[in-house]
Amino acid sequence: MPKTPDYFVDKTILITGAGSGIGRATALVFAREGSSVVCADIDAEAAERTANQVIQMGRRASWVRCDVTDRAEVDAMVDGAIREFGRIDFELNSAGAALARKPFLEITQDLWERTYALNVRGTFNAAQAILPHMLENGAGVIVNIASIAARVGGAGNSVHYASSKGAVDTMTLGIAREFAPQGIRCLSISPAIVDTPFHDTTPKSVLDSYASMTPMGRAAEPEEIAETVLFACSDAAPYMTADTIYVSGGMR
Repeated sequence: MPKTPDYFVDKTILITGAGSGIGRATALVFAREGSSVVCADIDAEAAERTANQVIQMGRRASWVRCDVTDRAEVDAMVDGAIREFGRIDFELNSAGAALARKPFLEITQDLWERTYALNVRGTFNAAQAILPHMLENGAGVIVNIASIAARVGGAGNSVHYASSKGAVDTMTLGIAREFAPQGIRCLSISPAIVDTPFHDTTPKSVLDSYASMTPMGRAAEPEEIAETVLFACSDAAPYMTADTIYVSGGMR
């Protein structure tokens, strides 16, 4: 929680992957605290549903369909958000996926490249598009969703995904260190397994193995990750940058 009452009131967060999971939960948590929310997702209907939920909470919201791998669409998303809300204070880059679970020797070049396009290039596009605006304002927080997979490697089913999330951590570190003197903070959050549609196609055997490795014996709820995003963006964490926050139920 922020140190200052009403800290998030009249501030705006832009969220990619806002249509479901961690992105959607974060939109609702920030709305609860008084923020306006820009909901972006490749699934336009899902983005609109999240925006409507924010509006029903009495907060301002907009939605936009955006493929984060397409730089022109990302630039249009950011420009539109700034025009509508005047200022973007926070950005959550939550759009990402494993796309498919495959043993290492079955990972095709196409799967590898599409995974990197979504998880790495998508995060790069969004962060690079918003940074000039934040630099002009002299403040801003960028939070990237990474994964504990970057620590454990994804052996047996998702090396491509784990590798891409390791790249997100490295990119986060570089952005944070480069722009800290200009008042910009950049962090990543590395959850273990989270109960979201991300895992709808994950085999039950894989989910069971993750649960067995987690001392808490369960997946995280998306709201638990969203609350961590809120803390990271708040005035309770002004010295936190270039870090990844592990929310793992003890898995790491």
